[in-house]
Amino acid sequence: MASPTSYWDYIRVEELLALQNGVAASEQDIGDDEVRFIVIHQIDELWFKVALRELVTARNLFAGNPVPESALAFAVAGLRRIAMIFELAAQHFKLMETMRTQDYLTFRDKLNPASGFQSAQMRELEILLGLEDQERIPLGNEASYLEALRSHDGSPSPAFERVQRRLLDKPSLKGAVDGWLHRTPIDGSSPGDPGDTAVVERFIAEYLRGHERLYQRALDHSVQVQALTKADEERLRGRYHGQLAGARRHLNADDVAAADRPFRKRLRAAILFIDSNRKLPLLSWPGQIIDGLIECEQAMLAFRQRHARMVERVIGRRVGTGGSDGVAYLDNTALKYRVFTEIWAARTLLLPPDLTPPVGDAGWYGLVHE
Repeated sequence: MASPTSYWDYIRVEELLALQNGVAASEQDIGDDEVRFIVIHQIDELWFKVALRELVTARNLFAGNPVPESALAFAVAGLRRIAMIFELAAQHFKLMETMRTQDYLTFRDKLNPASGFQSAQMRELEILLGLEDQERIPLGNEASYLEALRSHDGSPSPAFERVQRRLLDKPSLKGAVDGWLHRTPIDGSSPGDPGDTAVVERFIAEYLRGHERLYQRALDHSVQVQALTKADEERLRGRYHGQLAGARRHLNADDVAAADRPFRKRLRAAILFIDSNRKLPLLSWPGQIIDGLIECEQAMLAFRQRHARMVERVIGRRVGTGGSDGVAYLDNTALKYRVFTEIWAARTLLLPPDLTPPVGDAGWYGLVHE
């Protein structure tokens, strides 16, 4: 017979409350500000642990082929939980901002050369999402972000080994989701079906015709209400022409290597097809997945931006304890660390309903289809 369980034993309260002394022998040897600093970062790491579990579950789902339609609602809930986690974590910065600069400087030197950059779980989140090594911004003098995770003597630390294991954990969520989206039936046609390439090309051509009409409509309106001079008109024409050219480049995947172009073209077409027709029953939950992915990544970007503003408020633009550019480094990660770029790009390309190509076989996307 199992023994009765107490609250303090179940969540290990005493062990948890004994971990806030940092590098001091006892918590009594450090001030309230330092204890608060440690607690907030420990809470962040616990949130990261939960987010990682949610991401692994979602990744495993989308890595399957086929992905059960009945599991999409569960995946949406998981993505939204991840967004909530980062929204909650960002709220912690309010508490950090109650600390004055001079209060933080009393213990900041203890951290050197430690840095939040050494959060292995944050690096795991980035890797699992699908951030590629070549997209990373250098922290300082390290040849690789992995070097910052080594012990001071150069040996592999637990953080280093944790991240190395995650690097081997394939595919990323982005890779799995891209594969799932690529398989989306477009006008009832799936990859491998006879004539599928022609169906995709036709959809892209029709979508671009819609953009040409949108371009002309928007340009005519803008010239009429905004252009005060010939120079204004030429500026507007150049701007709208550039947007139309960008739509062509994106949908024809002219910005990727030729070998990857067929996959990217179909993927980008599929995202627009789902987003444009999400009122159809079989595209409703895929549309929610797209929203969930954006919501998740947006929350992470907002967390990074909030982090940067907190750091700037407390210590200004000093060199980071880990040797980084400090606030400038944090701002750059918030700007450049995008993973679901194809989905973000679709927001620029979506057409109004009257210009969106009609679905070739709308009945196929009903609750029951042949």
